Amino acid sequence: MSASAAAGTARLSIRDLSVVYKARRGDLTALEAVSLEVGVSEFVAVLGPSGCGKSTLLGIASGLLAPSGGAVLIDGQAVRGPRRDVGIVFQQPTLLPWSTVLGNVLAPIAAMTRPGAQHETRARELIRLVRLEGFENHYPHELSGGMQQRVAIARGFMHDPSLLLMDEPFAALDAMTREHMTDELQSMWMRTGKAVLFITHSIPEAVYLADRVIVLSARPGTVREVLEIDLPRPRTLDTLGSTAFTGLCNHLRRLFRQEDAGEGRR
Repeated sequence: MSASAAAGTARLSIRDLSVVYKARRGDLTALEAVSLEVGVSEFVAVLGPSGCGKSTLLGIASGLLAPSGGAVLIDGQAVRGPRRDVGIVFQQPTLLPWSTVLGNVLAPIAAMTRPGAQHETRARELIRLVRLEGFENHYPHELSGGMQQRVAIARGFMHDPSLLLMDEPFAALDAMTREHMTDELQSMWMRTGKAVLFITHSIPEAVYLADRVIVLSARPGTVREVLEIDLPRPRTLDTLGSTAFTGLCNHLRRLFRQEDAGEGRR
């Protein structure tokens, strides 16, 4: 666990969370008794099979969805709806097609009715950090998918949130772009020190980025294991080839194979 979480300082705290959906054929439990924390400046990845409730968990943490039971706290305050100190990056960039790169990065500021001109310097710095300097006046249709996602990440950091929620932000990208974006995100996180809750299907991605990996079971999603990732930073291509990295990935793969085998016996 990171020093911040070990010291008891939680940016995000989820306690005994449950989510039950009403359906024609009966209630459907998406999440059950989920508890986890994300410390200040900690990067936590959530890993689990399809349908285990990962995106639902992020929706609850963002305040976009309401839990059926349990508590969600940010800086000790109950989450009862969307908050200005939370940034969200979705799987798809969801950029405003009529707005430029600079305008899209500034969109959270406009939504808060703050004067955009006062924040333009920060927006341009974020654009530089995601290596899109020179594209400030381009429109989304003029950018590749990877470039659009970099705009979305810069937008997520724009209003200086204390917590960044990311829902499989690289899932739609090709392998090379995804690898590049993973390094970009690590670099930005190390520079800004944000708390991050990162949803992913990818075991190597989770191990490469996270301080801790929360492993969810198949639906109803419960916390099956919390794995500490004690790998030095910054993580590089050498990290990917290390014995420690391979061992952590293989441990997680064995967990999912065991779960798959258990599902097959039911």
